[in-house]
Amino acid sequence: MTDNRPGDRSNRRGENGRSIPTDRESPVGTPVIRGDESVAGTRAREAVQFDPDDPESLADAAATVREFAVDTTNDDHLYMLRGAAACAALVRGEGSYKAAAERADGDATVSFIRKWARVHDLPRSVRKQVAIGRIAPTAAKHIARVGGEARLLLAWAILDGNLTVRDVRSVASAINDGTPIDHALADHDVTLGQLDLILSPPTYRDLRRRASMEGVEPGAIVTDALEQYFD
Repeated sequence: MTDNRPGDRSNRRGENGRSIPTDRESPVGTPVIRGDESVAGTRAREAVQFDPDDPESLADAAATVREFAVDTTNDDHLYMLRGAAACAALVRGEGSYKAAAERADGDATVSFIRKWARVHDLPRSVRKQVAIGRIAPTAAKHIARVGGEARLLLAWAILDGNLTVRDVRSVASAINDGTPIDHALADHDVTLGQLDLILSPPTYRDLRRRASMEGVEPGAIVTDALEQYFD
C-alpha cells in the first residue's frame, strides 16, 4: 500500500544547513490558506475543513471530490485549493489513492486524486501564491511532481521567469529525469536565482559603492546579507 499513499512531509535541508519546509506542515484538510482573510478576504469565513478522521467530514470530502472532478475548469483558485484539500483528506481517511477514488466514484480517478492531493501537500508559501493567482493551480500540479528543495525553486522561477504551465510541465519532467534544475530552467531562458529588486536610492548607492570597492557583483553582497538575515 506504500506506493498508494501520499509522499512524506519531512523537511529538507538547504545548502547552508537550514531546515527548509518543502512539504505541508499543517494538518491535512485544515484551511490554512483558504481561511486566511488576508488572502481569501470575506470568503475565508466560508472555508471548509476536512477531517480525515471524522466520518461525516470524510463523506463531505468524497462529495466535494466527486463535484470537483467534473468542474475543474472553474477559474477559481480558492475553489481548486478546496478541491485539493478534499482529495488529500479523502486519501488520508481511506488509506490509499485507489480507495479514495472508489469512495468518491464518478469521474474522480486515481490519477486525478493523486495530482490534486499532492497540490494540497505543497508548502504554505507556494499554496499562498496559488490562492492569490500568481501561480496557476494547473502549474502547481507540476510543481508537486518535483521533490525536495527543487519544488520551491521551481515555484519561485515561475514568478520570476514568467514560465507558462507548459514550461513548468517540461521543467518538472526534466528534473524528474535527472536534469539539474538550473539546467532545466536554462533551457527555457530562465536563470535560477535571478530576480529584479527595487531598492531605495540610498541603499542602491551604498550597494553599488561597496560592490565596486570589493570588486564583486552586487548580487554577492545581497546574498551574503540575506544569508545572515535568514540564519
